[in-house]
Amino acid sequence: MSTSHVLLIRLAGPLQSWGTSSHFGPRRDTHSRPTKSGVIGLCAAALGRDRSEELGELARICFGVRADHPGTPVRDYHTVGHGTYPLRPRDLITDHRRAKALAASLETAIGPAFGHHDLPDWYGAPKYIESDPASGALVSKQLARKAMVTERWYLADAAFVAALQHPDPDWLTEIATALEAPRQLLWLGRKSCPPTGTLAGPLLEGTIEEAFARTALLPTEGMDTQEPAPDGVPRPWAWIEAPPGTPGATRVNDQPVSFDSEARTHAPRYEKRTRINLAEADTPWEGVLP
Repeated sequence: MSTSHVLLIRLAGPLQSWGTSSHFGPRRDTHSRPTKSGVIGLCAAALGRDRSEELGELARICFGVRADHPGTPVRDYHTVGHGTYPLRPRDLITDHRRAKALAASLETAIGPAFGHHDLPDWYGAPKYIESDPASGALVSKQLARKAMVTERWYLADAAFVAALQHPDPDWLTEIATALEAPRQLLWLGRKSCPPTGTLAGPLLEGTIEEAFARTALLPTEGMDTQEPAPDGVPRPWAWIEAPPGTPGATRVNDQPVSFDSEARTHAPRYEKRTRINLAEADTPWEGVLP
């Protein structure tokens, strides 16, 4: 039986948002912790994988996450797509109707022609551009838009340790190297949430639970700490992937199958929540890279 190895990944930043639904809507939630799909997607981006590529060994990784500092849920209020905006040259190029409607005021304008003109009931950021059947010119199907009110949820000042378990340490080292020199931009769930500091942590032999128990908590500066146990020893919560049928395991639908934008697919998997008893001689947070 081959020995398992575990790569730990530091996931910390001002904001994180690990959505459990990829569909855009008036409410975009966040899970209380990083999802397997989100972390595997982060690793795939670091490796330079295209969304249409098969996940291969990434999909077969066993996953776990430890909540060193769970963070605070915060709500961000948005209004999207309403009002009029000063017209730009491209607005006239992409829709001849705008040019015709504004022609008179442009001819009589004194001073700059652009940046000071708008049209009532015309949305200043055209969408759904297509060819006009009559003239062949580019026009917008949507001249006005009502405001969409949305709320987006984030975790503020949170820090998690994710764990990737795999029998091949060289493969995990390749992931660690890519996380520190990514080929694509990385974010903590959503594009507005960049990570801070080093991501690649220690590479350890054993299981995920053993690796969590042997690794110190992430630094606490500026973050909420874990509730102290009666004996003063912190025991963070962790969620560790488990085989189906494991007592106490719950089903979650975040096993990535494909990240293809046209056919994004997830499958169910099982995980078990457990308290981690940190060892007295725990491993400090050190990267796997030299």
